[in-house]
Amino acid sequence: MTLSLNDLPLRDDLRGLTPYGAPQAPLPIALNVNENTHQIPDAVASDILDDIAVAIRDVNRYPDREFTALREAFAEYLGHGLAPEQIWAGNGSNEVLQHILQAFGGPGRTAFGFAPTYSMYPLIAQGTGARWIAGTRQPDYTITPEEAAEQVRAADPDVVILCSPNNPTGTPLGLDVVEAVYEAARGIVIVDEAYQEFAPRDAVSALTLLDGRPRLAISRTMSKAFAFAGARVGYLAADPAFIDALRLVRLPYHLSALTQAAAVAALRNADVMLGMVEDIVEQRDRITATLEALGYTPHESWSNFVLFGGVADPRATWQQLYDRGVLVRDVGIPGHLRVSAGTEAETTAFLDALASLGSAS
Repeated sequence: MTLSLNDLPLRDDLRGLTPYGAPQAPLPIALNVNENTHQIPDAVASDILDDIAVAIRDVNRYPDREFTALREAFAEYLGHGLAPEQIWAGNGSNEVLQHILQAFGGPGRTAFGFAPTYSMYPLIAQGTGARWIAGTRQPDYTITPEEAAEQVRAADPDVVILCSPNNPTGTPLGLDVVEAVYEAARGIVIVDEAYQEFAPRDAVSALTLLDGRPRLAISRTMSKAFAFAGARVGYLAADPAFIDALRLVRLPYHLSALTQAAAVAALRNADVMLGMVEDIVEQRDRITATLEALGYTPHESWSNFVLFGGVADPRATWQQLYDRGVLVRDVGIPGHLRVSAGTEAETTAFLDALASLGSAS
């Protein structure tokens, strides 16, 4: 007899939910999950392996519970006068966000974000027992400070998550929106800057707003700009008291010694690692220009992907691209698909495949 979820004593609030996950298929061109498709430079990979080789000799012992060296490296990388005691890290930014929801959300509490946004936010909220509340955006996916503050005051959430730039739309978020939301909120405000490195060079990070705002946290990841998705390293900056709250809910020794060693070595090579960002931005802008030429409506993006509208039948177009060996993402927004900016060759393959379908109708 085969059991199903309905046969198990699952929590009532989890019944009917489906796990997060984009399609995984062995296609030659996979541009569906916003990965950095560039491989780590050989010299950097060798340096990382050297550090892992040293760490593995002591792997019989538990790792540094406070990941001291890694926090120091993140503080140096982020700048803005941050100290190591203002840094937290986890196995991907999703775990960092989960820590926040465990500490400040939970049963009887609410989490809020402006839809459409990263689909893991409501899943993390629900998984930790909090109720998710979805706010709204303008038709072009922007948010004004006034509208944002009004919606936050009306919802009165315990946790607000602002994705900047926003996933899946790529939309920039002004610091005036962050300031307005912080003033309107009584609870925690998270600015998820997973794609910040792909924003224009003169774009100002929400890290500049941390001073004097103890309920504010700025989340980042190494998955995107650092091409480190498989290593699973996310981090945040906040007030030291905020960091203390996260210690209450994290599992002991949650960051392995090998993860810490690999991340420290990658950060030591930050200049080289970030060298690929410029190429990704170039491919992103190339995608945008070509989509417009083909009659589609790409949205402004400060990320490593492009959301584009004007797709008459997203499911059919997705399948046609799939049949041509190109995997993109149907994010569930009517008339839209999303594509990650890959290498020049991968980007060319996507654009050629899309052009072979004819212009947008």
